[in-house]
Amino acid sequence: MRTKRDIVGLIPAGGKASRISPLPCSKELYPIGFRYVENNNARRPKVVSHYILEKMRMANITKAYIILREGKWDIPTYYGDGKLLDMHLAYLMMGLPYGVPYTLDQAYPFVQDALVALGFPDIIFQPDNAYVRVLDKQAETGSDIVLGLFPTDRPHKNDMVELDTNSQIRALHIKPENTQLTYTWQIAVWTPAFTDYMHNYVSGRKESDNLGYKKELFVGDVIQAAIENKIRIDSVLFKEGNCLDIGTPEDLMKALYVNLAKENQGDQGIC
Repeated sequence: MRTKRDIVGLIPAGGKASRISPLPCSKELYPIGFRYVENNNARRPKVVSHYILEKMRMANITKAYIILREGKWDIPTYYGDGKLLDMHLAYLMMGLPYGVPYTLDQAYPFVQDALVALGFPDIIFQPDNAYVRVLDKQAETGSDIVLGLFPTDRPHKNDMVELDTNSQIRALHIKPENTQLTYTWQIAVWTPAFTDYMHNYVSGRKESDNLGYKKELFVGDVIQAAIENKIRIDSVLFKEGNCLDIGTPEDLMKALYVNLAKENQGDQGIC
């Protein structure tokens, strides 16, 4: 049975999308496919970040913070208060531009007592019930962090996950050039214990090295440090799942192509 603790979605949207710039909008609002409008069954463009919010909503996550950098005002203009997805959305401003953990830490005062569901707004994945299964795993095990793992053939673009013979997480390897590992993590659920750990990790890094901390920090770096410090971690393995990051021109083209093929087959989904 799941905990009654508040579940809050956390979505970092502070990136500059430099690999696919220039764009006419924030990357998170780039249309990938179509959605059906209730009542008249009409179709409207479906932006890429709609997919992650939709999957959160399928897991009964009704509240989420989207963390922005200055200038990305089109995101709150588009989503507003969240009525489009039957969610309650709020927006926070990022502070330091040195990696996603710094961006996520902006939400610390608002989520420190909540169960957090992390999602990236430029990544599309299957299955649809991924958050349901990850939340159920957390409730079952009481782990401080549970990762959703997906197969990938692009390890140099992902945090690759090393598993032991019992499919328990042994280590994370950040964007390795050469590896035999086949699974990456794309979603996560964590408790206040890991929220505190990340907050202290980021705060300590800033205080101990006023220059060195400006090197980009990845969430995987913090998770790996947490593993080494015996934070309780578990995972859900989506062996038949898939994931796609639209952050490069090649992957954006693939997402558009895959969705077009599914549209032609009468399938609303993607990936």
